[in-house]
Amino acid sequence: MSDTKQEPESSERSNDGVSTPFEKPFFMPVLLVLLAAWFGYDGWFNPEIESILFNRIVFGVLVLLAIYTAWQDIQFGRKSKD
Repeated sequence: MSDTKQEPESSERSNDGVSTPFEKPFFMPVLLVLLAAWFGYDGWFNPEIESILFNRIVFGVLVLLAIYTAWQDIQFGRKSKD
């Protein structure tokens, strides 16, 4: 029965220097472009697919997200150089 409080282990693990793939520059834009290519193929070039409208909408959303995340990575890279 000690009066000292222990820190949670998760706070100790967050500073160990291990990074996730999501922290790499341009990982998300590349992933989103690949997914957009997949949905774009199904939306415009695959005549046997039933959900053409869904694939075309998701293609547009993914392209916009890829542009946005690439812009964020460029801005972050510029700030880290300063």
